[in-house]
Amino acid sequence: MDSWPVSLVIITFNEEANIKRCIESVPRASEVIVVDSLSTDKTCEIAQSLGAKVISQKFLGYRAQKQMAADLARGAWILSLDADEALSPALENEIGKLFSKPEAAGMTFETNDGYKIPRLSYHLGKWIKHGGWFPDYQKRLFKKEKAKWVGEEVHEHLVIQGRCGVLYNPLFHYVFKNLHHQIATNNKYSSQGARELFNKGRKPSILKLVFKPLGKFIETYIWKGGVLDGSAGLIISLGAAQSMFLKYAKLWELREFKPS
Repeated sequence: MDSWPVSLVIITFNEEANIKRCIESVPRASEVIVVDSLSTDKTCEIAQSLGAKVISQKFLGYRAQKQMAADLARGAWILSLDADEALSPALENEIGKLFSKPEAAGMTFETNDGYKIPRLSYHLGKWIKHGGWFPDYQKRLFKKEKAKWVGEEVHEHLVIQGRCGVLYNPLFHYVFKNLHHQIATNNKYSSQGARELFNKGRKPSILKLVFKPLGKFIETYIWKGGVLDGSAGLIISLGAAQSMFLKYAKLWELREFKPS
């Protein structure tokens, strides 16, 4: 099996349940770089057993951690995945054609500096295809010298300097283990989001506490079709509304009490 001129880079923290699937979904990467935020489980051992180079680094924030991983890569191209993501077999085949026979694949490999990939998430026993969860395009494959991670603690994103193409087959995303994990994640990100708003000088209000969550529910469940995902879609939309409420409630708390 010919390898790709691609470095697979992953940032991790206690991802022993996911890291094997992630790495094994990219069997033709020329190298695998894992930047680990001092995991206490077997993440590092599993990654190393699969041939990955593991670097331990106290968490610097998502943007800085992902940029560090990209800077360590030696390949001209980088595939940046989260540990709970994996290439679908169809996507792995599509990328393989991109690097081996781009013209036969109907792609313009040489003229693109990066690619967006549709991401399909699995939660509550099914693939979620509505509510704003799909196609959820992510910039994951890019030339190292043409891209940089930018943004803040929660909303980091990749900027590609040049032309960005689109791949068609999905990146699989195993987003939450269960509802407990979803609620814990919402709590974590709402705290980070509230801190970002606080640092920007944003002010809370009763109207925002009421209408921001309501608007988020209507957006995801009605406008973006979460209702079509059945009970899972309802639970996800209510969770999104809860996360929005928590973010603005925590912003109110920060401004009123300035807790540590």
